[in-house]
Amino acid sequence: MESHITTAHEPFPRPDQLPQATTTHRQGGFAISTRKQPISKAGAIGRMERALGIPVPEMIFGDNVVAVRHAASGWALEFRAQDALDRVDKHPGRAAMLQVAYARDWSASRDLAAAGAGIRDVVKPYDWSYSTTYRGTVVTAPALPPLGGFETAGAGATAVTTDTAAKGDADGGGATAAEMNAENTEESEESKEKKERNAVAAAPQRFVFAPTTKPIPIELLKRRDPILFFDEVMLYESELDDNGISVLSVKVRVHEHRMLLLARFFLRLDNVVVRIRDTRVYVDFDAEEVTRDYTAKELVFQELKGKLMMRGLVPDAVTAALRDPNQLAELLPTVEHTLESVSLKS
Repeated sequence: MESHITTAHEPFPRPDQLPQATTTHRQGGFAISTRKQPISKAGAIGRMERALGIPVPEMIFGDNVVAVRHAASGWALEFRAQDALDRVDKHPGRAAMLQVAYARDWSASRDLAAAGAGIRDVVKPYDWSYSTTYRGTVVTAPALPPLGGFETAGAGATAVTTDTAAKGDADGGGATAAEMNAENTEESEESKEKKERNAVAAAPQRFVFAPTTKPIPIELLKRRDPILFFDEVMLYESELDDNGISVLSVKVRVHEHRMLLLARFFLRLDNVVVRIRDTRVYVDFDAEEVTRDYTAKELVFQELKGKLMMRGLVPDAVTAALRDPNQLAELLPTVEHTLESVSLKS
């Protein structure tokens, strides 16, 4: 079968399949696009880890994207797994300090025999909870070409030269010609996209977020206006070696005159800490204005558990609540908040 996957180097999905996997809804002068694909394969994961300098979560959706684009200005706000992981703390000194604090609480909740192994597992030279401060990737460029298949019927891959010296198989042998060709095809598409994005980053930034005091109009969003488009996209998830959960996902809903995007990072590190970091993006289609609200909340695990018990929840209900960020959000104190906006009118 042509669709049968035979090697980790074989690209899936193929570059020419990305447009078909992308859904785009146009409203006013904006295009809202989402793409949902399976968990990334070993070849793509390896390249991502080399680029980031850290291991990635066990469930990484490297081909998934959520993007909001303004056609007239070329401005876009995108949400991608690799960009989000690039905002994870990789500084050895700071990461080590953070992990030592985790290890202290961890060992206190376990018997001494298990504590030593637990500490060795916890202390790593990066923030292994994958806590990210990611608020989206801003792209600004007039006449920006579609990225990764967005709003296009397809794009041909351009041949590039790649370093294959380290691309041996599990037994230490070299990759076959078919494997190398498949990987080159995937990397050529990625290289093309990277060049476009780098060119955009180097260009003068005309439309940038600036601090504002005008909040997102929650009351308007509470109205029962028809939902014209809705989607939820997962970017990454980790079970933290069976010690909790770390997950980043994006939801988007579009109405006739406005839309709301919620990018939520949720961390529950059992017996240590609970974090929620929300990025809300509100778009006023008529005013061509985008507002971004970032709120970070967190609390020590046992304190949060105590709050839930004070509400009269039985133990099973407490356990269930600790898995639901929607129930926990109002109980966590805010540790950081920013509010900014950008006008895209010409």
